Amino acid sequence: MFDEDGFSLQEATVAIVGLGLMGGSLACDLRGHCREIVGVSRSPATLRYARQRGWIDRAASFETALDSDLLILAAPVRAILSQLRQMQRRKAIRRRSTVVLDLGSTKVEITRLMETLPARFDPLGGHPMCGKEKSGIRNAEAGLYRGRVFVLTPLARTSPRALRLGRELIAVLGARPLVLAAERHDALVALTSHLPYLLACALMRAVLAREPRDAWQVAASGFRDASRLAASDLTMMIDVLLTNRWPVIAALEQYALELDGLLSLLRAEDEAGLRAALKPAKEQREILFNPLSTHGL
Repeated sequence: MFDEDGFSLQEATVAIVGLGLMGGSLACDLRGHCREIVGVSRSPATLRYARQRGWIDRAASFETALDSDLLILAAPVRAILSQLRQMQRRKAIRRRSTVVLDLGSTKVEITRLMETLPARFDPLGGHPMCGKEKSGIRNAEAGLYRGRVFVLTPLARTSPRALRLGRELIAVLGARPLVLAAERHDALVALTSHLPYLLACALMRAVLAREPRDAWQVAASGFRDASRLAASDLTMMIDVLLTNRWPVIAALEQYALELDGLLSLLRAEDEAGLRAALKPAKEQREILFNPLSTHGL
């Protein structure tokens, strides 16, 4: 592996493949912190938008972007997998290695493919724990990553140089690094990210099945908050669900057990049982999202 100890983000040409919400926000926050930002997108309108706002210095093809110092793959998961397969066939052109960081929402399949990349690529898995239910570069914004956890999933072949560059990028964004194994990451986000999306969709489906017209008249903030994730980008979420299928299935099965338990307590009119079941959920929720708490991520 290449290892250039003095290399820093400030000296790097950074190519961002995919200028949607995540890639666009990243480009915005990287301005002034690297030598050059190169944008890659199939949409001329997206590239034009990024250029007009000064978020990228120039546009390039995917092939050209592979010769950057830091290549960031900011597309949906299955698009990232396709890009990695293209990179498997890439022959070495330059002496210096290219650090490859992805922003995919699932990590096991991505890091497995990263292991097979040619030696000139120095891969590092990543997943910033932030976003919105709205996608596209027009929803990108400065500070999207600030204060958020940014998971890194190093591979066995990841060099110290790549890990340093990843941490430097996270510091520039104002995010907080968390290093996890890819398998552990996917198991955790199945519970905290992918399951909530499916629950929001199930809630919408339940209302559509029972009261497709009148229920919306009394839907207030509680319903709005609980159903928010159902508006997430469908292509992105299907990618996530299919590439993290077994952890998501396990999470759904656990949730089904919890629902069955609550259903039994309600049928039995067991007030004490309901209180005992609901109290730990209330207490943990208050701990996690209390502004004074240090326990939550």
